[in-house]
Amino acid sequence: MSRIGKLPVVLPAGVKAELLDGNIVKVKGPLGEMSQKVDPDIKVTIEGNEIKFERPSDLPRFRSMHGLYRALVHNLVVGVSEGFTIKQEFVGVGYRVAAQGQLLTMSLGYSHDIQIMLPKEVTAETPQVRKGENPILILKSADKQLVGQVAAKIRSFRRPEPYKGKGIKFAGEQLRRKAGKTASAK
Repeated sequence: MSRIGKLPVVLPAGVKAELLDGNIVKVKGPLGEMSQKVDPDIKVTIEGNEIKFERPSDLPRFRSMHGLYRALVHNLVVGVSEGFTIKQEFVGVGYRVAAQGQLLTMSLGYSHDIQIMLPKEVTAETPQVRKGENPILILKSADKQLVGQVAAKIRSFRRPEPYKGKGIKFAGEQLRRKAGKTASAK
């Protein structure tokens, strides 16, 4: 059995789940309402405050889908109850970020500022930092996949480089640093 697939998804207080036609799991909570279509071969049952997943046999196709759909539905439950947060740090001289509603303006050392419109499901915050600290961007959403995709897109504008560590990095991320050139001693 799949170690992840056989674990039931426990619904916290304030979260309701229902199984719709077509094997669609719909989850409703304080932060919104989301749904996930599950493969028809995977049997989904909702008992009390638990959602359970069963597979018909041990074929590799069913084994892989068993854990996958359990994890996707678990992400829905966590998203509508707590939400997901990603913090990004802008490391570099003159690197700045500002959020006005859904418009994100970034200054990343190019000849122009980069502006990006965020999806309506994602909210951005740019808390004030003291002088000498790196600007921070906080992205929040109930959809784990969407907030991760937006964070990856923002990071792609200026990836951290290995020599000085300049670029957009996730908070707490450890970068592999390289030594760089050294002067020869004669």
